[in-house]
Amino acid sequence: MSETCNHDCSSCGTTCGEDTRKSGDMFEKPNDLSTIRHTIAVVSGKGGVGKSMVTGLLSVAMARKGRHVGIMDADITGPSIPKMFGVTGEVRGSQAGAFPVASAGGIDVVSMNLFLESNTDPVVWRGPVISGVVKQFWSDIIWNDVDFLFIDMPPGTGDVPLTVMQSIKLDGIIIVTSPQELVSMIVSKAVKMASTMKVPILGLVENMSYFECPDCGKHHHIFGESHLDNIAKEYNLDILGRIPMKPELAAKCDAGQIETVEDIYLHEAAEKLLELENKK
Repeated sequence: MSETCNHDCSSCGTTCGEDTRKSGDMFEKPNDLSTIRHTIAVVSGKGGVGKSMVTGLLSVAMARKGRHVGIMDADITGPSIPKMFGVTGEVRGSQAGAFPVASAGGIDVVSMNLFLESNTDPVVWRGPVISGVVKQFWSDIIWNDVDFLFIDMPPGTGDVPLTVMQSIKLDGIIIVTSPQELVSMIVSKAVKMASTMKVPILGLVENMSYFECPDCGKHHHIFGESHLDNIAKEYNLDILGRIPMKPELAAKCDAGQIETVEDIYLHEAAEKLLELENKK
């Protein structure tokens, strides 16, 4: 049995990750009271590229388009979404399910930090337990009338990304990268994992793409020249945005005010997501 499969391949005659996803048999059902129209996972092959910030900016972009947005923070051991949105308080509910906590701008958020006594308490769990919690965020949370649910994945291609791709019917993933040459190899891993799991890739977003001098407006490539065009061409993927290094953007995230950011640099990504509405 392959690690990317939850059945005995030798007895069913199906190649792991192949057409089993198309039947829907492997997918977990959301809560009976949930209505989720589109589910998008935001992934990165490695940590430190700003995946959570991109998730937050994508959510803000779609909320500004008049869509009701939810964020499932699947980075259980390193949650940062509540901090960016200034969301505090506890997730509450009943036997029917629990409700996410709404941000000031009406974006619904569920994160492990909303279940902890202190947001600095570590989550010291093994992979299977973490994967189980992610499934509960899908099946036990009531996502009420959500147009776009973004899943902020932990970095890499480990337990949680595998669990999400196997268990949740995704409309696609967005891969976050940065300009360093090393990252092109890491992006390739994420692309190949998505291909193996038959999950559509909507495109690439490059974070920390450049620094714009506030005095002369010149772009400085702090981490070297971007390799994004080459990666996109190699895998025939769309480039959905390039986010510069901006101290004020980081400051807004640290202050829990990401919803007040003026320019989010993800207009192409927002248009790509709106195209999904025309396909259903």
